[in-house]
Order: sequence, then structure tokens, then C-alpha cells
Amino acid sequence: MEFIIHQNWRYATKKFNPNRKVSQGDMELLKEAIQLSVSSYGLQPYKVLIIEDQSLREQLRSVSWNQSQITDASHLFVFCNENQVAPEGIDGFIELTAVTRDLDVAQLTGYGDFMKAKLGEKSNEEQFHWSKNQTYIAMANLLAACAELGIDACPMEGFEADQYNAILGLDQKGLNASVIVPVGFRSLDDDSQHLAKVRKPGEELFAHI
Repeated sequence: MEFIIHQNWRYATKKFNPNRKVSQGDMELLKEAIQLSVSSYGLQPYKVLIIEDQSLREQLRSVSWNQSQITDASHLFVFCNENQVAPEGIDGFIELTAVTRDLDVAQLTGYGDFMKAKLGEKSNEEQFHWSKNQTYIAMANLLAACAELGIDACPMEGFEADQYNAILGLDQKGLNASVIVPVGFRSLDDDSQHLAKVRKPGEELFAHI
């Protein structure tokens, strides 16, 4: 199974080659992999910023524990969850569904009302954590796609989210930086690439009931 081979190849890259860039064609494939990610209700309550500007990345590095991946990788993906799920966002999703599937929007009113009711049962804090969790599903698609294309990546939570929000103007957009992923190509000097992958043994990880 090629997927398993690719997963054994990948690792959380600590040092990137700053002189090697991901091609535009591969970037489009990575974006499509994220776009096709599953999400609860299909709502995709997030936005993904792809940071290329080097001066901006220098600012972000300063609030990312000074980790070199931020500036040395080819691109920096910033997954941003919606702070709350607005009814207008659900309406937009219903309209998009109607157009995509050539349906009368009235046929989907019940589904839209159902989503509003279920999400309306959540507090603002619960909605925040719910939408944040969705970004991790999309991130997993990015990591898997990177591995398939032979592109290195490093999922990271080691950054100051409030500072990212301020630098990127996310607060005004109702967004929050939840997780980041630098992508590019490993440096030959990255010793981490030679380390054995450490995972729980199957008999400890899985239980058949």
C-alpha cells in the first residue's frame, strides 16, 4: 500500500532547505487536497492562509519560539478556524450546495435549519473548539498529500496564536490561528530524518471489541 510507504517516509521536518521551493503545480495539488477534506456537516468553518512573504514570515517566526521552519520552508500554511459559526455561513453553504447539485434552495431549508439548531445548542466557547477541531482534519489531508508528493512538512502548535491573530489581522475577520504547517524540502543537515519512527505497538494502540 503506497500510503503506508509514504507515511513511513514522512517525519516532522526540523530543518528545511531554504533554497528549494515547492512548484506551483504541486502547490495547487496541496490546496485541492485541503479543499477536499471532510468536515462536520461539510461546512469547512475555517480559512487557510498560505504565507510566502518573507518579511511577514520573519515577524511570525519571532512569535513562533524562533523556530527556523517558519522562515526556511518553501511555504507556511496557517489554518484559521472561525471563532463562531454564523447563521449566514450556514446559509451560504446551503446556497452553494443548491448551485453545485442543481437543486432548489428550498429543498435544503430543513437541513440548514437543522444545522443552525444543532450548532446553536453550543456555547460560543464550544463553537470555537468545534471549528478549531475541524482544521486538524484538513491539516491531516495536507500532511498526507505532502508525503505522497515527496514534500516535507511539519505540523506545529508551537506559536503564540494571539500574536498571529494580531499580525495577520485575524481578529477583525472573526478568525483564529489554530495550527500551522511549514512545507518544503528537508535539509541534508536535519538529523531528525535519520531517526527511527516511534509509535505505540499495535497491541497497545488497538482494541477489538
